[in-house]
Amino acid sequence: MKKYSLLFVCFALSFAAMSQKAVISFQEKTHDFGRIREEDGKVTHIFEFINKGTGPLVVNRVQASCGCTTPTWTKEPIEPGKKGSVTVTYNPLGRPNLFTKSIAVYSNASDEQVVITIHGDVIAKQSAENSAYPVNIGGLALKAKVIQMNNVDKGRSQSRVLEIQNTTKGDLKPSLENLPNYLTASILPETLKPNENGKITFTFNSKNCNQWGPVTDDVYLHLNGAKQFSDDSKILVVGNVVEDFSKLTLDQKRKAPILEMPVRAINLGTINAGRKPTGKYKISNKGQSSLEIRRIINNNRELAVKVSKNTISGGKSSDIIVRLDSKNLAVGDYKKSLTLQTNDPENSFLILIVSWKIQK
Repeated sequence: MKKYSLLFVCFALSFAAMSQKAVISFQEKTHDFGRIREEDGKVTHIFEFINKGTGPLVVNRVQASCGCTTPTWTKEPIEPGKKGSVTVTYNPLGRPNLFTKSIAVYSNASDEQVVITIHGDVIAKQSAENSAYPVNIGGLALKAKVIQMNNVDKGRSQSRVLEIQNTTKGDLKPSLENLPNYLTASILPETLKPNENGKITFTFNSKNCNQWGPVTDDVYLHLNGAKQFSDDSKILVVGNVVEDFSKLTLDQKRKAPILEMPVRAINLGTINAGRKPTGKYKISNKGQSSLEIRRIINNNRELAVKVSKNTISGGKSSDIIVRLDSKNLAVGDYKKSLTLQTNDPENSFLILIVSWKIQK
């Protein structure tokens, strides 16, 4: 009887741990700015949400549908019952008339993606010169300085066009430098006459990109051979390399890797500042095909992450080792997050939590 009672208790504890899931609930999912004037500049709205689940909520990524919309968000883990927010800023410069923009919020909640929207009506400047091209680099006017590639399926290419215009009285020959090997750009025409329009076509070839997940790169625009590496001449290219698991065959799904990770939150304990404790996550593959640890996104300067094996055969396991450098950390409680990306169709995106306490 004691044996069965012990089994029941273990099962209950396992079920309780598995049932701890974050639930993200927004107070509102859409906001109307109404009529706004272009000359008044950027407008901002804060979308608040609450974690109605039983486990910590981590917002890993927020992606806007275009470069004119800039989101920021609560990056610390949010405990059950606590609130967080997504702040959305829209730049109306050069964008008169009605607009509707969507913002995708990705988290470890039961609903992994939630879409919020903003909309409004921009009243154009009465005497705006070249309002269709709000960015100007040395006399070359651009539609934007951020090129949003959005999701790019691994193995495929995606292109975006940036419209440009020569606002000077002389010829301009633009060129681009610092392009990564997965990004190409063609400029037509090669030389723009005064007041002539043109375009730059950026192509993101994911076959040449060795990185999974979010990818950002700065490229620099030069004019007439004069090189200038500054923020004024910088264009930001943003993409997200993903795998389309919906195209897997039934046989491929049957043989797919199966990630098993009993512990997704570790506590490094209470330590004195200056110590360098380590913690470990164990990750196993219960499937047939090899499990690939594609990327661990770590935006925490005080944490270093190392993986014992990035490719895990069926029935094998690996360790993710986290080392904390507590130098210069203030007294208090800390809770940070890591993002694990794998090729398990059911667990391609996981949030890992690391916590500790610094004492006097």
